Order: sequence, then structure tokens, then C-alpha cells
Amino acid sequence: MTTYQEYKTKIAELETLAETARKNELTAAKEQIASIMRDYNLSPADLGAGAKAKTVKTRAPVPTKYRDEATGQTWTGRGRAPKWLEGKEKSQFLIK
Repeated sequence: MTTYQEYKTKIAELETLAETARKNELTAAKEQIASIMRDYNLSPADLGAGAKAKTVKTRAPVPTKYRDEATGQTWTGRGRAPKWLEGKEKSQFLIK
């Protein structure tokens, strides 16, 4: 029966072999890519290297629609209504 330590040793050996195989494959892939780029006279820019990332548009802030004059608290009218507006007529707090 194989012991835990023997399995751990085998795992370590396999990880070393896998890392070596990965390095060899990467080297071969880089050589192949460089050869193709030379044959077709391509540059990294031709492949889109260094292309700008998609810009994210920022949203404009929503203007305030309601204000409690007593406390100065405001609400845009979007989302859940604040506690200070519960049970009251919204039109009383409209900013004109």
C-alpha cells in the first residue's frame, strides 16, 4: 500500500515535470510566433498590442428633487423613499 508521503513525493516530482514541460512549450510557442511575425513583417502594433482599454462612461449626477427644509435632507426621487418622507405628501417637499 502506498503511503501519504510517497504520494506527496510523486506529486512534487510531477509538478516539477509539468513546470519544465510548460517552459519548453512556451519557448517553442514564442519562437513560432516570432517566426510568423518575421515572415509576414508584422509588429506588435499590428496585432493590437498596447490597444487602449474600453473607457467607462460616468453617469451625470441626478439632480435633487425633494428637500426637507427643517433638517436640510434631500432625495432625488429615485430608489426607496427616505424615512423623513414616509407618511407625508411628497409634493410639499418638491424643490421649485
